[in-house]
Amino acid sequence: MNTIEVKNVHVGYEKTEIIHNISLQIKENEITTIIGPNGCGKSTLLKAITRIIPYSQGNVLLDGESIVKMNTKELAKRLAILPQMMDHPNGLTVGELVSYGRFPHQRGFKSLTQEDYEMIDWALEMTNTSELKYRDVDTLSGGQRQRVWIAMALAQKTDIIFLDEPTTYLDLAHQLEVLNVLKHLNETQQCTIVMVLHDLNHAARFSHNLIALRDGQLIKHGKVEEVMQKETLKEIFQIDAEIVMDPRHKTPVCLTYDLL
Repeated sequence: MNTIEVKNVHVGYEKTEIIHNISLQIKENEITTIIGPNGCGKSTLLKAITRIIPYSQGNVLLDGESIVKMNTKELAKRLAILPQMMDHPNGLTVGELVSYGRFPHQRGFKSLTQEDYEMIDWALEMTNTSELKYRDVDTLSGGQRQRVWIAMALAQKTDIIFLDEPTTYLDLAHQLEVLNVLKHLNETQQCTIVMVLHDLNHAARFSHNLIALRDGQLIKHGKVEEVMQKETLKEIFQIDAEIVMDPRHKTPVCLTYDLL
């Protein structure tokens, strides 16, 4: 099981509360995207769910167990996290970077096992980066680099992957490249994927469910077609949106909008 429950979670920095009493359940084996305006708490919520930052009240349960009580290495076997900003030592090859994903499965300072190498190759294959294995990470394009980071997360062999704005700073083609990889992982490996996206139409096209936030509060949570509504977007973004159905992908699209 990969059930994630967020129960009455509050998150604050010093005396300022960023997330206000959010409760929701993230469905297993589906793609869920957090949307909302800048500064509404999207990344903060993602970080709280994954234990990167603490919450002041409430709880987050993974299959009924509180994540704050879980061993860090064991938690890393259950979920993988790709923050917004990723850094790596200079001079690493793609294969070396992806091998870092095997750390939770290693004992002490032992060398990589045959199983580790097989998982690294599998992760590269799943992200269409096998041909990059011996390339220096610093020589890759933005889209290639993002797929390699996803491969590193895959090498952890977790059932859940969290991503904070995985398409930021990428051009249109590379955005689709990364999102198609995530969709493929969900469809073929039944990965539960939770991510933050700014592009509403990408969120609608590549997700099963949306979590809509404004000012740190949960406005709506549900299937894409339930959240991607004119009135909901008005409440979240303060815009008057025209929603139509994409004839190619059969998903809601924000065709045009004006400020209220």
